[in-house]
Amino acid sequence: MLSVKRRQARRALDKHLDAYRSLLGTSPPAKGWLRSIRDAIGMTAQQYASRRGVASQSMEDLEKSEAAGTITINSLRRAAEALDCQLVYAILPATGGLEQMVASRAREIALSALKRINQTMLLEDQALPPESLEAQIADYIESHVRDGDLWRGNAS
Repeated sequence: MLSVKRRQARRALDKHLDAYRSLLGTSPPAKGWLRSIRDAIGMTAQQYASRRGVASQSMEDLEKSEAAGTITINSLRRAAEALDCQLVYAILPATGGLEQMVASRAREIALSALKRINQTMLLEDQALPPESLEAQIADYIESHVRDGDLWRGNAS
């Protein structure tokens, strides 16, 4: 059985992540956030480097690293602070929420298992009617799918 405690945790986290969902599909500026913000507020590379206490070449390397996607989170956080900005960081499910992700995976597992069971029953001329599939899936998930099963190997 899928854990009620984990379901509650997923729902709470989904609610927290809702604030970030509008950002899905957006891309950072081509030059990266650091360079774009620095340019927008009129801060030179030298001024920026001075605020960070590093050489201007280091700041340029940092901006290039951010634009290339190779910067570390800690470096990005410190660089943002030097611009009087704050780093916002989140990891979002590609589609839907965490609860939907788990429900979809549990359904895959149930369908795979029921397909094997139904194949055996077909051979014995005892196949279940297709209209009862959704009830079968729900019953299978309730009685057989555990949290630890969700991400183990393939559904089949």
